Amino acid sequence: MPSSPTPSPTPEPSGVRRRSLLGAAAAAPVLASLAGAGSASAAPAASAASATAGPAGGPRALPGGGDLGPNVIVFDPSTANIQGRLDEIFKQQESAQFGTGRYALLFKPGTYSGLNAQLGFYTSIAGLGLSPDDTTINGDVTVDAGWFDGNATQNFWRSAENLALVPVSGTNRWAVSQAAPFRRMHVRGGLNLAPDGYGWASGGYIADSRIDGTVGPYSQQQWYTRDSSVGGWLNAVWNMVFSGVEGAPAQSFPEPPYTTLETTPVSREKPFLYLDGDEYRVFLPEKRTDARGVSWGNGTPRGTSLPLAQFYVAKPADSAATLNQALEEGLHLLLTPGIYHLDRTVEVNRAGTVVLGLGYATLIPDNGVTALKVADVDGVRLAGFLVDAGPVTSSSLLEVGPEGASADHSANPTTVQDVFVRIGGAGPGKATTSLVVNSRHTIVDHTWVWRADHGDGVGWETNRADYGVVVNGDDVLITGLFVEHFNKYDVQWNGERGRTVFFQNEKAYDAPDQAAIQNGSIKGYAAYKVGDDVTEHEGWGLGSYCYYNVNPSIVQHHGFAAPNRSGVRFHGLLVVSLGGNGQYECVINDTGSPTSGTDTVPSKVVQYP
Repeated sequence: MPSSPTPSPTPEPSGVRRRSLLGAAAAAPVLASLAGAGSASAAPAASAASATAGPAGGPRALPGGGDLGPNVIVFDPSTANIQGRLDEIFKQQESAQFGTGRYALLFKPGTYSGLNAQLGFYTSIAGLGLSPDDTTINGDVTVDAGWFDGNATQNFWRSAENLALVPVSGTNRWAVSQAAPFRRMHVRGGLNLAPDGYGWASGGYIADSRIDGTVGPYSQQQWYTRDSSVGGWLNAVWNMVFSGVEGAPAQSFPEPPYTTLETTPVSREKPFLYLDGDEYRVFLPEKRTDARGVSWGNGTPRGTSLPLAQFYVAKPADSAATLNQALEEGLHLLLTPGIYHLDRTVEVNRAGTVVLGLGYATLIPDNGVTALKVADVDGVRLAGFLVDAGPVTSSSLLEVGPEGASADHSANPTTVQDVFVRIGGAGPGKATTSLVVNSRHTIVDHTWVWRADHGDGVGWETNRADYGVVVNGDDVLITGLFVEHFNKYDVQWNGERGRTVFFQNEKAYDAPDQAAIQNGSIKGYAAYKVGDDVTEHEGWGLGSYCYYNVNPSIVQHHGFAAPNRSGVRFHGLLVVSLGGNGQYECVINDTGSPTSGTDTVPSKVVQYP
C-alpha cells in the first residue's frame, strides 16, 4: 500500500455503480460455575454429556459436546505449515461466491508470526482466547478483491473475530462489503477498508474492536462502527455512522456525512467460542446500556459462559428433527460449518437458548417451511449463520416471536447477530418475508437481508421476495441494518418505539417497468416504511440507492415513508441514483430534493420532521 494514498474522497461517477455492473470496559468476567467443558475430542464430551439429565430428569438421548467436524480447523503456535493450510483454503474459497465450502479457522491463544490469512467466501477466522489480546498474529488478516478485478462490492460472507493483529506494513487491509463482520478485533496499527487500487467497495461493519491507528475507508460508500475505539478516521463518501465509538469523527452530516452517536442505546456482544485450558466453552457477554468503547477493556469481558457439553454440536447431515430433539432435551445448538437442509421448522422454545453458527453454517428450508422460529421467551441468542431460501416459497424464513407476542423482555432481550438471509443467487429461492420480529425488545445487531441481484436463480419473479424485514414487536432496536432488492418494502416497521442505527439499502435492480413497482398511487415501495399508526420511532444514518438497470426510466417517489408526527424522527437521510438508472423524486415522504442526471450525487435530509 502506498504510504500516502491520495484517492478522492468522492469516487468517480462510474465508480459508485454497484455489483451488478460485473456483469464495559475494565471488569473481570463472571464465569458460570459449571463444571467441565466439551472437548474437541468426541469421546470425552459425549460420555460427560450422556450422564447429564435432560429437562424431564432422565438422561439425554443426544450427547452434548463432541468433535467440531472437518471444516473447523484449529491451530496452535506449534502447528506446522499454518500458512500453507491458510493458502489452500483461500485458493478454494477466493471466488466461490455461491459454492458449498464452509470453514472456521480457529487459533488457540498464543503468538503467531509471519502469517497472512487471506479470507475468501464463507470463511471465518477467530481467536480462542477470552480476550482478543490472548491470540496475537504478527501478520495480517486480509480481504482484497483481486479475484474480481479490484472491485470489492461482492466481498460478502466472511468474518474476523477475537484476534490481535500486528500488521506487517503497519496497516491491515479489510476490503469488504455486506455480511463481513469485524468483531472483537485489536489492530495494533491502521485499518484500510478499500481494495488494492482503491476500487469500488460497499460495506461494512465493525464492532467491539480497537484500532490503534487510523481507519481509512477511502472508496467505501457506507460503513457502521459500534462500541469500539479508533485512533482516527480518514474520510467519508456517502454515509458513515458511529455509535459508542471512542475517537470517532464528530457529528457533521450532511458534509462530511458523519452521523455520530456518543453511545449505543443497548448492546450485547455476540457469543463466541473460546478455550478455558483445554476445554471449549461459549462466552455470553452481558447486556450493556448506553455503551461506549470495547466490552473487553482490560482484557476481561463481563458475562457468563457455558461448557460445550451443554451444546449439541450439529453436523450438516443432521435433520431438523434431530436439531429439535436436542433443543427439547435442553441443549443449545452449535452449528458446525456446512449446509443444513430442513424439512421442518427448527423451534427454539426455551428461554436463554443459544444457537451459534461457525463458518457460515447455512440453513435451507426445502419445502416452503420457515427455517427457524423463536418463542416469546427471554434471552435467546441467535448468531453467526446464514439462512438461504429454498425453491418452494416460504411465508417467512426466520421469525423472532410468534404473531401477537407481547411479553416484556427489556431485562433480557433476544439478540440476532451476524445472521444473514439470502433469496436466490445460489439457485432459485423464494420467500414472501425474510425476517419477522414479533418479540418486544429484540436487538438485531448486524444483518444483511438480500434478495440476490446476480448469480443463479435471479429474476423479478424467479426469486420473488416481497418484504425483507418486518418488525411488529415494540421497543425493537436494530444496529447495522442492511436490506436490499426486495419486490415491495425492504423494511416494514409496525412496532412502537423502534430504533435503527444505520441502514443501507438498494431497491431492486430488475423491475421490468413502472407498473411492476407501483404502490397504489405512489411510485414505488419505500425502502423503509414506518407504519401509518406508529406514534414513536427514530432512525439515524439511513441511505437508499436505486439502480433500475433493466428499465432506467423508472421513478421511485421516495426512499423513506413515515407518519408525519413529532414522535417519529429521523437523522441523516439520503437517497442516491446510481448513474441515473432510475431516479427518486423525494427523500422521505414529500420532503427532500429529487435526484437527477447521471452524476450519482446524494440528495440529503438532515432531520425529519
